[in-house]
Amino acid sequence: MTSSDSAQQSGTGSAKDPAKAPAKDPWDLPDVSGLTVGVIGGTGPQGKGLAYRLAKAGQKVIVGSRSADRAHAAAGELGHGVEGADNAETARRSDVVIVAVPWDGHADTLKSLREDLAGKLVVDCVNPLGFDKQGAYALTVEEGSAAQQAEALLPDSRVTAAFHHLSAVLLEDPEIDEIDTDVMVLGDKRADTDIVQALAGRIPGMRGVFAGRLRNAHQVEGLVANLISTNRRYKAHAGLRVTDV
Repeated sequence: MTSSDSAQQSGTGSAKDPAKAPAKDPWDLPDVSGLTVGVIGGTGPQGKGLAYRLAKAGQKVIVGSRSADRAHAAAGELGHGVEGADNAETARRSDVVIVAVPWDGHADTLKSLREDLAGKLVVDCVNPLGFDKQGAYALTVEEGSAAQQAEALLPDSRVTAAFHHLSAVLLEDPEIDEIDTDVMVLGDKRADTDIVQALAGRIPGMRGVFAGRLRNAHQVEGLVANLISTNRRYKAHAGLRVTDV
């Protein structure tokens, strides 16, 4: 048997073997400009700020609230074509839904929206934090993190985690043109995290960076407590930048 015959039988070295596909460029992200983004908790500071920035960048945005009237009022303040609706309608009409509700209402809100969020890409940006005389600290979550709690409560949705480390003050300030920060994006399916990264990149100055699977979301959520301490010491609105990527 020749070396060529041996190579063909072993499945290696043959000219007929298909060429290995080149690795996907991690910065080759999809066009998300046609997606409708809903923000559950869109009348709170973080949700409202994200809605404002995405809409200003040209994204179709719907802000949601338990009260449709409050959502309509918030949408009117934001402008840029933002619409308002109650949370259920916001979920149904959106392709991507950002969850930006307070931690103490996280579970109940998601339970009530399970059917409305079925089939949707959900981006959880909730930070389970406690506060005492020593400052902010990360809470222990039974499921591991707020994002994993969302995954457990929304079995028919695709859950990711992102937008945790953004200053609501900067997001809502119309005098600021760019938000100088990276957004750490976590999730178990690349197609989903790519979409969220691309959405983050729509906001001037911002960049979405893949930061691991959903099981690591607790580290990203908890880091917000450190940023709060940094902000208090330096009177700042600190964000994050990931170097060398």
